[in-house]
Amino acid sequence: MTLVDKAQIMDADGMRRAIVRIAHEILEKNRGTEGLALVGIRTRGFPLAERLAEAIRQIEGKRLPVGILDITLYRDDLSTIDVQPQVRKTEIPFDVARKDIVLVDDVIFTGRTARAALDAIMDLGRPSRIQLAVLVDRGHREVPIRPDYVGKNVPTSRREIISVRLVEVDGKDEVVIQEPEAS
Repeated sequence: MTLVDKAQIMDADGMRRAIVRIAHEILEKNRGTEGLALVGIRTRGFPLAERLAEAIRQIEGKRLPVGILDITLYRDDLSTIDVQPQVRKTEIPFDVARKDIVLVDDVIFTGRTARAALDAIMDLGRPSRIQLAVLVDRGHREVPIRPDYVGKNVPTSRREIISVRLVEVDGKDEVVIQEPEAS
């Protein structure tokens, strides 16, 4: 299936502003940085977590610890995604126990990725609290999960796809709506 870009919904400046706003919201809700850590969900959640950590450092003068979480083995669709799914390393250089963890991802859709991330984090320890930050919320939940911090709400049809492109992964910063190319 070939996808075509239908519309750009965020450019680099829009993404930067959303990240700074989310950083302020995280600081306000958590009353600062004490006991707080960020965990990005592979693949694009990690660079977004790094950007959030930098925005928080610029605001508060303190750098939060950042980890990267691979949820491959926690997915409920593991048997349908590939015969040999590629499992990558989870790298969380701090103890999650008794910390306030902010999970970071690029897009929330059905909520199943976030659910898998919750399971993966809980296997590493028992945080005091887990929050969820996403750049884009496109709706269509299949499980009762709602992000605490959202950069942009984008109502979509199930046929549409939201693609977050990041300099660190894709060579440029933008968020676009894509749809299958008409045959």
